[in-house]
Amino acid sequence: MKVIYTIIVVLVVLFVITFSLENTVSVQVKYYDFIDVSRPIYQLLFIVFLSGVIFTGFMGIIERYRLNRTIAKLNRTVRELKRQIRTTEYKPLGEESTPAE
Repeated sequence: MKVIYTIIVVLVVLFVITFSLENTVSVQVKYYDFIDVSRPIYQLLFIVFLSGVIFTGFMGIIERYRLNRTIAKLNRTVRELKRQIRTTEYKPLGEESTPAE
């Protein structure tokens, strides 16, 4: 499994390097008077990609926090239901007590 992982990582790194070497033309990015920069295409694409990765990571953290809260709430409910079962435990039908003679 480690060999496959290493091969995939090497292929991705090779793709990134060759992509960077082939896309060195500068592009001017302008947004009104706030942004006015000139960068190579590969840098802009990598910045956008990394922004997406970071955004997705934050959304994953938020989702994990929400799921942990739901799990904790459900665990409390299970504990309460188990406690109710113990306090209201019924005897089976065949074991009912008979009046003393």
